[in-house]
Amino acid sequence: MSFSLNEIEATSKRAARGAGYTWGHAEEAGKATRWLCAQGLDGVAALASLLQQELSRSPEKHVPCNSGEGWAGTDVLCPLATGCALSDSALVLEAAPVTLTNVTTPTLLLPFVSNVARILNKSVAITIDGTEAQTDGIALHLTGPMPDQAQSVTVRLEQVAPPTQRQHSRATPDPAAWSALTGFAHRTYAPATEESRLRGAGAGLSDND
Repeated sequence: MSFSLNEIEATSKRAARGAGYTWGHAEEAGKATRWLCAQGLDGVAALASLLQQELSRSPEKHVPCNSGEGWAGTDVLCPLATGCALSDSALVLEAAPVTLTNVTTPTLLLPFVSNVARILNKSVAITIDGTEAQTDGIALHLTGPMPDQAQSVTVRLEQVAPPTQRQHSRATPDPAAWSALTGFAHRTYAPATEESRLRGAGAGLSDND
C-alpha cells in the first residue's frame, strides 16, 4: 500500500512517542523517516527496527559522549539521540571528522547528516562500516546496502556535491514494518471510556416518542 509522506511522518512521530521516546525525539523520528522515504529508502522499516529494540527504556545508555577518540555510549548508540547530537554539534566538523562507535540502525543517521549539510551549507559524507553515503542536504548518494548495526561510523565534510536524484512524494513501506509502526502509534491514543462510547453512539439514547 502506498502512503503520502505526510502520513508517513505523522504515523512515525506517534509510533516513536508510543515506543517511549520524548515528543522532541519523536518529532525528529517522523522527519527522519519522511526524509528517507523521499530518497526512495524504506525509512518505515528502519524506524520499526529501532523501536522494537526498546532503547527508550534506558535512554541514558544510548546517548553519545565525546571520549576524546570519538563518540560512544555505555551501550549501543541510538541513531535518533546521536543524530540530534550531530545536528547540535555540526560546527565541530569544520575542525575534524566525527567518529561514532557501535550504532544501531545507522540508516536513521542519514537524515541528520543531511541536516548538518544544510546547517553548514556544505556536502557531508558518512562512512558506515565501509558503506559510503553523501548528501548536500537535499540529494543523497548511497554506494551500497546499509548494515543493521555499525561498529564504526565516520562523518566528515566533502568537497564534491552528490549527483542529483529524483525525490519521491509517496512511499510503499514493508507491510510488516508499517503494521509495527501503527501498533506503536496506537499506544498514544487514550482508551475509550464509557462516557466517550456513549457520546459516540450519537442520539441513540434519546427517546423522543
